[in-house]
Amino acid sequence: MKVLHVYRTYFPDPPGGLQEAIRQVCRATRACGVDPRIFTLSPNPHPREIDFPEAHVWRSRSWAAPASCDLGGFDSIRQYRELAAWADVLHFHFPWPFGDVLRLLGDRSKPAVMTYHSDVVRQRWLGHLYGPVMRRMLASMSAVVATSPAYARTSPVLREFVDPQRVHVIPLGIADYATGEVKSANSNVLERLRLDGRPYFLSLGVLRYYKGLHTLIEAASSIPAQLVIAGSGPEMTSLRRLAEERGASNVVFAGQVSDTEKNALLNGCRGLVLPSQLRSEAFGMVLVEAAMFGKPLVSCEIGSGTSYVNEHGVTGFVVQPEAPQELAQAANALLVDERRAWEMGGAARIRYERLFSGEALGNRYTALYRQILEAERRD
Repeated sequence: MKVLHVYRTYFPDPPGGLQEAIRQVCRATRACGVDPRIFTLSPNPHPREIDFPEAHVWRSRSWAAPASCDLGGFDSIRQYRELAAWADVLHFHFPWPFGDVLRLLGDRSKPAVMTYHSDVVRQRWLGHLYGPVMRRMLASMSAVVATSPAYARTSPVLREFVDPQRVHVIPLGIADYATGEVKSANSNVLERLRLDGRPYFLSLGVLRYYKGLHTLIEAASSIPAQLVIAGSGPEMTSLRRLAEERGASNVVFAGQVSDTEKNALLNGCRGLVLPSQLRSEAFGMVLVEAAMFGKPLVSCEIGSGTSYVNEHGVTGFVVQPEAPQELAQAANALLVDERRAWEMGGAARIRYERLFSGEALGNRYTALYRQILEAERRD
């Protein structure tokens, strides 16, 4: 079974949670016998093709990226059509308006799945302009996947424009790499950040406007532990300025970290904090990674999949967004009660194995691909 994934960006361009989600779907379904390929754009598509362990990647040029919406040219349309003709199933990842244009300019009879990662939250003007194209795109899908029950229930787009019988819930997942060998990987990142032997909480990911890190910095004075912010992104300068203004000397900016450094930070932290305040944080893959390492979680109730990954009172704490004192209380509860933190981390690991593992992810998507192909043959 041949599946083509379509999204605006992919590795080795700057990473993000959605690219990682696609990589994990490809890796997990390949283990189930699927042959995945990826079509994407890049501002510098050299080489044009890259063979990764999870999939072969074809890249066309991104000529512009208004509102993070990469736009391709005639070459990208040609290349997409060739790859779409090869595939048995097309797998689109939303939101990417130009991907919708590719679908509408190609063979719309080809069976297609859309993973609906997030509503268009901030660029509301774009949502209004894009609405007619989006509705046609959704109507052409054989199945639309929400990444959590909460998102399927609360997304106005899914509720209004998609037949409930075509909506499926498949949580994002990640293959288990928290093995003893990886967890003991030698990394000097703890020494570099002066964290050896000191309790710390970790926040991990691209530093974007919706990540709520301003709330973590505002809570810092009430948390007697180091707060490590690992990652880079457009909010770095403003977050450093805020930390300086608040006198938050216990906030440590680790910058962009390697996979080995990330693993060491996850393995050593007391817990992971994801203070995102907007539904743009539709799932929170870093929560899954921390759960895989058996770490307790602190996140915010924003009506998205984050509260599905992090079950309040079981795998960690879910607090109100942009509430520094609530955030501090949750972190401190894990700080002062090490046994409780250990128990919640263990529960997070169990929940990961049941719902968010690579095996669960691969089995569910492979079954969905087969389902829509069988329906196509019956029709």
